[in-house]
This record gives sequence, structure tokens and C-alpha cells, in this order.
Amino acid sequence: MAKFRYRMQNVLDLKMLLETQEKAAYAQAQLKVNEEQEKLQQLLLRRARYEQMLHDAQLGPLDLKEIQRLKNSIMAMKTMIRDQMFVLKKAQTNLEAERRKLDEIMKDRKTHEKLKEKAFETFKQELASEDNKITDELVSFTYHRDQ
Repeated sequence: MAKFRYRMQNVLDLKMLLETQEKAAYAQAQLKVNEEQEKLQQLLLRRARYEQMLHDAQLGPLDLKEIQRLKNSIMAMKTMIRDQMFVLKKAQTNLEAERRKLDEIMKDRKTHEKLKEKAFETFKQELASEDNKITDELVSFTYHRDQ
């Protein structure tokens, strides 16, 4: 019996390898976004602590140096938060680009898989046709031999 061999199997294997690599790159980009979001959350919490400390310092006995230090710390935190938001936005943009590349590679792989499926169906049809031809010849031979 004939064995099916897809003539572009090496291309399909390469597409699968590329997809695996791109999935890893996408996962790295997602990890980076998560990291940057965590950094932003930490900065926001830190700013909130400074604001609470400033509020407490303004209610108790007034220490102007401490109040000024806390105000400066809050301003520094606001700057760091703004910078972190830019970093996060860049990481999200990179993630989106990786997602688009992954989608494109997945579509390409799926296209090659469909081509393989069609080639296999054609192979099965040719095999069935060959079997029918052999059966017809056998029946015809048997019929003519008996007469």
C-alpha cells in the first residue's frame, strides 16, 4: 500500500518551529508588561504612603522640614509614575506588535496545514480510484475468463 508523504512537510515543520519561537517571544513580552504594571503599582502605593505621611505630618506638630521633604518625595513619585507609564505603554505596544506577528505566523501555519489536508484527501481519492480500477480489471478478467 502506498504511503502518504506531503512534499512540503519541511516547510510546515519550519512554520511550526517559527510559531513556537514567536509564542515564546510573545510570552516574554507579556511578562515584561506584567513586570512594568507591577512596578507602576508599587510606585502608586509608595506615593499614597507619602501622601498619607504628609497628611499625618500636617495634622500633628508642624515640622516644616519633614513636610517639605514629603512634598518633594511626592513630586518625585509623580515624575517616576509618569516615566513608568511611558515604559508600560512602550511594553504594551511591543506586546501588541508581538501578538500581530504571532497571528500572522499562525495563519501561515494553518494555511500550510490546510494544504496538507487537501493533499491527503487527494491522495486518498487517488488511492480509492486505483483500488476501483484494479477491482474493475479483476472483475472484467474473471468475467471474460468464465466465458
